[in-house]
Amino acid sequence: METTNTQNKQSFSRYQVFIIAILAILQFTIILDFMVLSPLGAQLMQELSITPRQFGWVVSAYAFSAGASGLMAAGFADKFDRKKILLFFYVGFIFGTFLCGIATSYHFLLVARIVTGVFGGVISSISFAIITDLFELNMRGRVMGFVQMAFATSQVMGIPLGLYLANHWGWHSPFLLIVGVSIVVGIFIVAKLKPINAHLKTQQKTNPFIHLFKTISNADYLKGFAAIALLATGGFMLMPFGSAFTVYNMGISLDNLPLIYMVTGVCSMISGPLAGKLSDKIGKYKMFVIGSIISLVVISIYCNLGITPLWLVVLINAVLFVGITSRMISASALMTAIPAQHDRGAYMSIQSSVQQISGGLASALAGLIVVQTSSGVLENYDLLGYVVALAILVTIIMMYVIDRMIKQRSLNVQSSQQVVFQNNEALSAE
Repeated sequence: METTNTQNKQSFSRYQVFIIAILAILQFTIILDFMVLSPLGAQLMQELSITPRQFGWVVSAYAFSAGASGLMAAGFADKFDRKKILLFFYVGFIFGTFLCGIATSYHFLLVARIVTGVFGGVISSISFAIITDLFELNMRGRVMGFVQMAFATSQVMGIPLGLYLANHWGWHSPFLLIVGVSIVVGIFIVAKLKPINAHLKTQQKTNPFIHLFKTISNADYLKGFAAIALLATGGFMLMPFGSAFTVYNMGISLDNLPLIYMVTGVCSMISGPLAGKLSDKIGKYKMFVIGSIISLVVISIYCNLGITPLWLVVLINAVLFVGITSRMISASALMTAIPAQHDRGAYMSIQSSVQQISGGLASALAGLIVVQTSSGVLENYDLLGYVVALAILVTIIMMYVIDRMIKQRSLNVQSSQQVVFQNNEALSAE
């Protein structure tokens, strides 16, 4: 009987499978909207007559507006049914993406990206709060593994499709495609997603800004915010210069870049669910350490490479993304256990903002470290690798502290429940 119950707890119900699928597709639309802009840069600069600097503002406008909106929404995030707040921000995201799809000038597109960021930047945090509400901690690794496949899927399928559409029907078409897919996703959310409002029963009638301040100043939550800031460092430092380093330092032609991205994306798609399943089986912190060690070793090698054969570049990138995917999925699953039920929405919103802002700062710092010569070769990329490696080592220590904190909290809850049970037994005996 005990075995059967355990198996039931380990398997997903049909409704939970729907939740995972709809959140994964929703994440796909959000990430694709963010990622598809960079490959469209050449067309946008030509057709809208904008400079590289202006295009940089178009790209960064999303990140900064997303970070700001996450902080503004944090105080209100736990005051509403999560289904309603998800729909509100998703409708806003669809509207912002539609504006991108009809933009005719630089300023129009800039405003459209700000609108999209204001709404789209909060959606991931709401999704994580929903996952935390509806899935036990021992299942969240697998859930995160499937939901975060959206990043790899957008890399393998979304970006090539977006470029194909842009080449045949203009740069507006990828955004309009995202709008169409998002409307279908929104309809399914309205029709199939049940209200998610159990957290409202634990809410105190406090001012949203007081709720925000209490969340930000909570000592346990600050540990999570610090960890997510360092987690964002690696990707945002290395990725902006990845293609330039591959072409100019490693001697890979531009024509072979899609192959590298596709192979690494496929590896991420496969490794994501496996990493999530393993993190539930062997422990989320252990999986995080394994992924971090893989990343640490590969980054130390990768950032010091010169002219390299294509097959080795593909292999190194694939292994690196497996490591990064493993650490991000296990860390995300572990950190869902940090906030109390009545603070989950606020915590996730702030965490999302911290991730966006720290990512922007990391990119800026990387730009100060890396120098590009007249021939295109990047200098100091090895130094950038050492900075990322140091961040990985510090994050391993920080995640250990968080893991111990969560385990101690679980033991305290079990002890309290045992005391209550014993007291009830004693009263029954009398």
